[in-house]
Amino acid sequence: MRAITDVLTGLVSAAFEKQGYSPELGAVSVSDRMDLCQFQCNGAFAAAKLYHKAPFIVAGEVAAVLAENPVFAKAEVVKPGFLNLTLADDFLLSLMRDIAADENLGVPQAEKPETIIIDYGGPNVAKPLHIGHLRSAIIGESIKRLARATGRRVYGDIHMGDWGLQIGLVIAELASRHPDWPCFDPDFPQGGEVPELNVDLLSEVYPAASKRSKEEPEFKAAAQAATFELQRGRSGYMALWREIMRVSVADLKANYARLGVDFDLWYGESDADRYEPKLLDILTSKGLLVESEGAKVVEVTQDDDKAPMPPVIIKKSDNSSIYATTDLSTIIQRQEDFDPDRIWYVVDKRQSLHFTQVFRCARKAGLVREECELEFLGFGTMNGSDGHAYKTRDGGVMRLSDLLDAAESAAAEKLAASEFTQGANLSDTARKVGIAAVKFGDLINHRSKDYVFDMDKFLSFEGKTGTYLLYSVTRINSILRRAGLDDGAPMAAQRVYTDAERELMLTILLSGEAFVRAFDEKAPNYICESAYDLAVAFSRFYHDNHILSETDGAKRSAWLGLCALTRRLLIKHLDVLGIEAVESM
Repeated sequence: MRAITDVLTGLVSAAFEKQGYSPELGAVSVSDRMDLCQFQCNGAFAAAKLYHKAPFIVAGEVAAVLAENPVFAKAEVVKPGFLNLTLADDFLLSLMRDIAADENLGVPQAEKPETIIIDYGGPNVAKPLHIGHLRSAIIGESIKRLARATGRRVYGDIHMGDWGLQIGLVIAELASRHPDWPCFDPDFPQGGEVPELNVDLLSEVYPAASKRSKEEPEFKAAAQAATFELQRGRSGYMALWREIMRVSVADLKANYARLGVDFDLWYGESDADRYEPKLLDILTSKGLLVESEGAKVVEVTQDDDKAPMPPVIIKKSDNSSIYATTDLSTIIQRQEDFDPDRIWYVVDKRQSLHFTQVFRCARKAGLVREECELEFLGFGTMNGSDGHAYKTRDGGVMRLSDLLDAAESAAAEKLAASEFTQGANLSDTARKVGIAAVKFGDLINHRSKDYVFDMDKFLSFEGKTGTYLLYSVTRINSILRRAGLDDGAPMAAQRVYTDAERELMLTILLSGEAFVRAFDEKAPNYICESAYDLAVAFSRFYHDNHILSETDGAKRSAWLGLCALTRRLLIKHLDVLGIEAVESM
């Protein structure tokens, strides 16, 4: 289905053209005064300048054409030239039936096929996930689901840090503790076995190694040497690296699954390593790679830069690679594997300069098609009540698993004391509510903004919270269950009976607009707002109409069908946000 504003724009544009005006003047938008009208067109003001007529006259001529169209209940002109539009109930009902029959529930689909790669997650292996990984994971997951909901082919790539100094640190620390392990023998055979590692050991080894590297120059040098040897393919180190990867990836998958985050591609920096020679060849052949203080760099300044733009370092003076090298090599890999139309990076906004450099270098080198969109989708910081980055009570960085444990525990406590959870499976419900609270509390903010993490607020049954949305779904579940319609009811209404019913239908209709805007801005907060608007409109509809006790069969059937459609749309919104609905609360 097309967005309703696109449909109405077509009709109003035709009316402008019929009266001798440019059809480009017929753009329709959602009204910002729903008490006056549902939609509006302000094209008469531009027409007044082009055709030297009063805007009120132009709008009146267009309104006269639209008044004959059964789509509109009203097409009114308000001085000095606003064109206010209200849909006819019959047309609104036909749209509700179309949405109910549409497999995409009225969400407009991409006009042409697109392939999108979304780079999000970005954890380093051998280290536990912490709350700094939260926003990338849930924002990236939601944008991925949003793009799929609008008909695109999308691949989510975790892009693990698995080939850099952090691995060398772990290898050096393990070598220091266990020098007798065969894998540290320079003559370790290909295919040889290494000791079995576990998550707890790695979680203890990396911080210890990181601390040592800051205090002991000799140890740091050993870690750098181990990194170099690993990247050259030393067999013992490669065997140990594979064991580190086995343990780390299993742990990452478990934690991300708990958060409702799933990656299509489990690629790491190591996967891009084999594309580095091609990168160097391309940069060299195009004359882009130059020496600077012993390093090999690419200049990426532009004439319109208002601030100094450092060159991209491709090789450091010791011939080692850095993040830019890996990111550029990864772009080559993605181009060869997927030929994407867009590559989006969901990363902390403080990395903006890095990605500006990388994108400019990629463009200069022709690593992607000219039409391929490279976009940095930066996100803000999750802060505590003091306005600073969220930390544990003792000032440390909280593990992601600990944060989720705390959310589920707080949800269980809240639900146990609530009248809404009688008879529910408290443990499973608390898990879903806790995750919903964390995710919605984050996603309701525009991704670029910082926000304050407030668990009490996020778990509230009132206001813009994931808890409120889940409760709204369970309330509809209860209505349908009591009506004996667990599988839902058809949208078979033949008329609109109440204002609250009409308002809910209009809110359902406008949800498609929210999906379009959310995709265009890569901002899931518009899906959050749309879901909340649906829940609020349904609440008014529920309170104004006695659905289950209604004696008029046609009216009762119409209302139950609207309940079922609202439920399906709420669940679709929640799914895009990566939030799992609950059956009852």
